[in-house]
Amino acid sequence: MKEVFIITRRMLHRKWLLPNLLYPARCPVCDRVTAGVEAAPCPICRSLGKPECAAEPLCKKCGKPLEEEAREYCLDCERRMPPFVQGCAAFVYRGMEDGIDRWKNQNRRCYTSFFASEMMRLCAGKMTRWKPEVIVPVPVHPRKRRMRGYNQAELLGEELAGRLGIEQDASVLRRVKNTAAQKELGDQERKKNIQGAFAADSQAGIYHTVLLVDDIYTTGSTASEACRALLDAGVQEVYFAAVCIGRGY
Repeated sequence: MKEVFIITRRMLHRKWLLPNLLYPARCPVCDRVTAGVEAAPCPICRSLGKPECAAEPLCKKCGKPLEEEAREYCLDCERRMPPFVQGCAAFVYRGMEDGIDRWKNQNRRCYTSFFASEMMRLCAGKMTRWKPEVIVPVPVHPRKRRMRGYNQAELLGEELAGRLGIEQDASVLRRVKNTAAQKELGDQERKKNIQGAFAADSQAGIYHTVLLVDDIYTTGSTASEACRALLDAGVQEVYFAAVCIGRGY
């Protein structure tokens, strides 16, 4: 028994092993514990093609996957063009619903680094071409932040900012309306629910080009409303990037 204890102590003192024992790496799709040091899709999810990358053809405005290569815009953008210049995302939202929910509501902050890395792998070309001066995360209401303990978009923004070599400013955009969960509402209900939800500080006007960052993009109601607040405060151009996006058909 003594020998087992000594071996265990030596193992626990290895810096790479102790955090992994306490906070094991998990698959961001199914949440299985994986053998790696950081979160990454497990072999089972990879064999099933999950998460699915948002691949061409894509909507030229928001970045949603399209069914027909001849089309330029998704149905939502055809009906009403969002106020941001252009958007992009790493993955298709379908199949990632549970993973995103765990990330934002069940303290799976360990997913953040994987999401940021994949966004850089799949979207870095666009994000660098846009030349944003700063990243602004889509904020959550203070009440929800107190309940969760964090804002997943802000965690993501910090990771992306470091990789892009720019700063994040989480202070210029505030959520002033505690809205209901958008995923449970229809298209028109979402627009009404999110209307007036954001306010931008006048300090936002010092930035010419902003990269707005969030976890998901579906109908675009949240991104559009947050973008309008920034534009009203004097920002000249807003781009948008998300981990996951809905289909455009």
